[in-house]
Amino acid sequence: MADTNVQIALGRAKINEDLRVLAADTQELLKLTASATGEQLDELRARLSERLVQLKSRAASAQDATRVNAKQAASTADDYVRENPWQSVGIGVAVGLVLGAIVAR
Repeated sequence: MADTNVQIALGRAKINEDLRVLAADTQELLKLTASATGEQLDELRARLSERLVQLKSRAASAQDATRVNAKQAASTADDYVRENPWQSVGIGVAVGLVLGAIVAR
């Protein structure tokens, strides 16, 4: 599970970097639209489009990984509750009391 968390963190960092690059390319495109020729605009649009496709692909991969991890965590929690019903009730009551105390303040 820790290995999966590391992979998720690295994926998030890569997506954030891709977003920064996409923003920089978009700013460059906006700056150059005023004085750029048609060929330069086409090149920038192609680069921007390529980066956007890459970003969408990475975001979809990260979403899939997160979905798998959430299902795995839910399955693990379900197994624990089925194996230890009274401990689960006790944990739920304790969490409820703590949250109630926090909210009451």
